[in-house]
Amino acid sequence: MRDDGPRAAPPFRVPEIRVPLIAIRHGQTDWNAEGRLQGQRDIPLNETGRAQARRNGETLRTHLPDESGWDFVSSPLGRTQETMRIVREAMGLDPQAYSLEPRIAEATFGDLEGWTMDELKAKNRPAHRARKADRWGFVPPNGESYVMLAERVTDWLESLTQPTVAVCHGGVIRIFRAMLEGDHPSLFNGPPTQDRIYVIEGGEGRWV
Repeated sequence: MRDDGPRAAPPFRVPEIRVPLIAIRHGQTDWNAEGRLQGQRDIPLNETGRAQARRNGETLRTHLPDESGWDFVSSPLGRTQETMRIVREAMGLDPQAYSLEPRIAEATFGDLEGWTMDELKAKNRPAHRARKADRWGFVPPNGESYVMLAERVTDWLESLTQPTVAVCHGGVIRIFRAMLEGDHPSLFNGPPTQDRIYVIEGGEGRWV
């Protein structure tokens, strides 16, 4: 892992991740490309996102040549399900053979979904300042904070009993990274990449 400056414990409970876990962020959507807060809006993949999903499937096929014994789960949102189907097809597997897990859906940004940061700053300066001051704890109007997201992600992690491939979201992978790497400034330097996979094993996480 890179040295990204001071690290601290994240502001939420950190569970023991007892099984190998491979996390894949969904491919790009038009809202990702435009820098819009997407949350739980069901925005489909664009062509760039579909290509990213195929590459991640090819990477996973190399990294995981024998998928027997692995569970495949997806957030229920459309962009994650489409990514999962493309990933499994690229691995030579049945695209439909996966389960849904609502606890790894993205945090909802409530009334702010669809806004860019520039629009948020212009339309709701107090919310923009509050979010900047407390990225983990800020609760958007009618939305969730990352601390709230971590609560349901932790609940899911503690339920795992077998190695798992999860197609999820930028916020969820940010939670995983904070749990494993500590809370450090680079976690909020843009969302996690969409063209690599995050492998968690033996209490450590790494990008592949």
